[in-house]
Amino acid sequence: MVDLGIKLCLVLSQEARLYAHDKAPAIRLEDASFTRVIDRTNGLPGYEGVWRDARAQKCGSLTLNSDGSYYGEFDLLVPQPGKPRWFIEAVTVWGRDGVVRAEPRLLAAV
Repeated sequence: MVDLGIKLCLVLSQEARLYAHDKAPAIRLEDASFTRVIDRTNGLPGYEGVWRDARAQKCGSLTLNSDGSYYGEFDLLVPQPGKPRWFIEAVTVWGRDGVVRAEPRLLAAV
């Protein structure tokens, strides 16, 4: 499970660098605090890691479910390149059984 967590952090980091460039945060598995959780859909155990900033505010999470699925996100809050009325709120990663998908989560500027 550690290898999967490292892989997912690497994908999150790569996505963050695409949009935040040199301001991309360091997204490392060892910086997250993990707890055991119960998946509400199937009642099986899993793990949730949470990253916090210097003020102890949650800035990301990674959930590894016992059914082989996973979901993670990390806050960026940077302008969307080429779309001045949009921000990249966060980068996300998800998948199941080794198949990993990633994308930014957009937020319209007000």
